[in-house]
Amino acid sequence: MPRVAVVGHVEWIEFARVPRLPRAGEIIHATEWWQDAGGGGAVAAVQLAKLAGECDFFTALAEDDLGRAARDRLQQLGVTVFTAPRKGAQRRGFVYLDGEGERTITILGERIVPRGDDDLPWERLDGADAVYFTGGDESALRQARRARKLVATPRAFDTLLASRVALDALVRSAVDPGEQQAEDELDPAPHLVVSTAGKKGGEWVGEDHTSHEWKAAELPGRKRDTYGAGDSFAAGLTFALGAGMDPEDALHVAARAGASKLAGRAPYENQLTAAEL
Repeated sequence: MPRVAVVGHVEWIEFARVPRLPRAGEIIHATEWWQDAGGGGAVAAVQLAKLAGECDFFTALAEDDLGRAARDRLQQLGVTVFTAPRKGAQRRGFVYLDGEGERTITILGERIVPRGDDDLPWERLDGADAVYFTGGDESALRQARRARKLVATPRAFDTLLASRVALDALVRSAVDPGEQQAEDELDPAPHLVVSTAGKKGGEWVGEDHTSHEWKAAELPGRKRDTYGAGDSFAAGLTFALGAGMDPEDALHVAARAGASKLAGRAPYENQLTAAEL
């Protein structure tokens, strides 16, 4: 199995399942509600642990009850968590899950991310096969570059742009306006740019600048929650690239990871496992 890691962020999420989003001024009753550790870094780390058997997660957490709860929850899910302490309150989020399983997210608080000068065991990234980067400062991104393959999200765009660190893959949404053409501004350009389009599959462009398409994987059950599907996809891609797969085969694994998560309850149910590959 490849050695994998995530460098990124965590949010403590409160979920509420509702038949539809409330209209302005309306009171609507949730049919189910729960809390869990979430955010792109957390979801990807758990998915990678399920695929690779283990995953190192380099992050930062507030020194409050929610920060400690997030760390304990991720460790319970099989992730090896290395966390830098931060003063203040843990960043939180509120997520509506409507009757179609679509998620609508409200974030509370400033993003908390690791820094390269944090007292974390960065040397563990030496010789790692693949790292997925969701957030951190420029120095943290350079630490992540110790890995053989480095995959990132445009959500960390300011850091990606300023650092001039070479990416093996950039994974973005083809429908999110905030993630369009991100690769055009990065220097050096990513070796692989992957644009996801939900049930339509998506497009990838390699170093030869040729565009290719892939089809979405079939859901292994009825559609449940979209929360976590994109980050599970990115984690699947990171795992497969770390395992030495070419882009086409790696995207097949990534598509299966996204589809599996889509058929499960947010944020971690039904994520793809090594036994299912």
